[in-house]
Amino acid sequence: MEENTHHLINREGSELPRPSRPLMIVVSAPSGCGKSTLCDRLVDEFPKIISSVSCTTRAPRGEEKDGEHYFFLSKKEFKERIKQGEFLEWAKVHGNYYGTLEDTVLYAMEEGNHVLLDIDVQGAKQLRESLVRLDPRHPIRRGFTDIFISPPSMEELEKRLRGRGTDEEKVILKRLENAAGEMESAKEYSFQIINDDLEKAYHELKTVILSGLGLA
Repeated sequence: MEENTHHLINREGSELPRPSRPLMIVVSAPSGCGKSTLCDRLVDEFPKIISSVSCTTRAPRGEEKDGEHYFFLSKKEFKERIKQGEFLEWAKVHGNYYGTLEDTVLYAMEEGNHVLLDIDVQGAKQLRESLVRLDPRHPIRRGFTDIFISPPSMEELEKRLRGRGTDEEKVILKRLENAAGEMESAKEYSFQIINDDLEKAYHELKTVILSGLGLA
C-alpha cells in the first residue's frame, strides 16, 4: 500500500494529514431530513470517501450498471450469500432483497477509501450486530462510525415532506409514522446531528468524520 493511500484530498486539491485508519461511515435518517444531500456533498468534497455499492435482486432500471449502481444478483444467489454470512446487513423490501456485502466494504477500505453507507435504522442495527463477530482489529470494526440525522421537530419534518409536492397524503402519513419510530433509534448512534440548517449540519457532519480520522 502506498504511503499516502489514506490521505484525504478535497476537490480544491488541499491535502489533509494521513489519518490512522479508514472509516466505515453509517448515516441514517428519516425521509425528508436531508440525508442524501449531506452524504452527496461529503462524497463530492472528498474523493476518498466513497458510497458503498449494495446488492439487490431487483432488475436494473434505466441506465443502471452492475457494479456501479448495484450488484444485481438472483434471489437464489442472494439467499445463498445470506446463508454463508457474507452480508453485513440485508433486508427484503417490496419483494426484493437488498444488502451490503462485507467483502465489498473491506476491499474498498483496503484500497484506502473511507466507505459511506446510507442505510435505515434496521440496517444499521444489523450492522452493529455483525461487528460483534469480527475481530477487534478488523478494519470494518475499527473504522465503524455511525451518525443519525434528525429533523428540528416532527412539525418541521411534516412541513418539508409536504413542501416536496411529490407524495400522496397516505405516503406522507406513512413517512411520518416511520419517522417517529426511527427517531426512537437515534440514541443507538454514536453521533446525532439536527439538520435545522443545511450548512451547519454539513459542518457538523464533516467535523465528526475528520474527528474520527484524528484530523480535527
